[in-house]
Amino acid sequence: MDFSGLFEMQITLFLIMLLGMYLRRRGMIPDGGKALLSDLVINVTLPCSILRSFQIEFNHQILMSTLEIMIVAVLIQIGCYFLGMAAYPGFRDERKKVLQYATICSNAGILGNPIAEGIFGGLGLLYASIYVIPQRAFMWSVGLTYFTEAPDKKTLLKKIATHPCILAVVIGFVIMISQISLPGFADSTLKAVANANTFLAMLLVGTILGEVDLRTLFEKDTFYYSLVRLILIPLLVLIGCRLGRVDTLVMEVSVVLSGMPAASVTAVMASKYKKDEIFATKCVVLSTLLSMVTVPVWCLIMA
Repeated sequence: MDFSGLFEMQITLFLIMLLGMYLRRRGMIPDGGKALLSDLVINVTLPCSILRSFQIEFNHQILMSTLEIMIVAVLIQIGCYFLGMAAYPGFRDERKKVLQYATICSNAGILGNPIAEGIFGGLGLLYASIYVIPQRAFMWSVGLTYFTEAPDKKTLLKKIATHPCILAVVIGFVIMISQISLPGFADSTLKAVANANTFLAMLLVGTILGEVDLRTLFEKDTFYYSLVRLILIPLLVLIGCRLGRVDTLVMEVSVVLSGMPAASVTAVMASKYKKDEIFATKCVVLSTLLSMVTVPVWCLIMA
């Protein structure tokens, strides 16, 4: 089995992150620059990336063949939501919100798609593309409530409904179901902006990491989260799929993708909404580091 693609992707993310840390520590990215990066990711590149993720072939035959992975993915997200409610007792509120968001939101999109294609082939890539749809929906609906505050529920719902990423999910569903093709220039623009998302998001994570004492990276809470994200969740998915007699390939893709590390957007959201961005960054960095061991292990188990 060739893990070169997996390791290459992980190393690429770390190099971009290290660049952000270097630029921050050299003063080339000031506080205002960090805020600008945060706004660009949340309001521009991430919505475009979400729209791109919905630009997949979708017809009745594909719907039937991918219905099982969609159901499994929805159940995983529901399970992660309840796990987030139960797994972090005693944590102060700001950390708990970060942990709950990072529990329902993994890096299954950026890392998961190339891994699924490399190990499971074209059908694995299709399943991976379907798998991330419920996660996108959860992270920009339920997940957004962890960070967004409002004086009443009506105001909160309005803020969530008008969030750029929520609008991108809604438009994305319309594009996927209707199979609308964007004009060439619009599609090229969307692709160019979406391709910048990973770079800007990891650069922002690096700028936040530039303010962190790296000796505090390996702390009890971040290790505990990494255990939940990288070991417990995929183990529960594996057990559930086997008990439910899920199709073998669907099970393999689901287990591997559910074992992805925390998404970089966790730190982006914490920075944007003034939560514990340092802790969020530590969770992203440590879980990504440890995933360089755990993800290949899950791939070996599932392949």
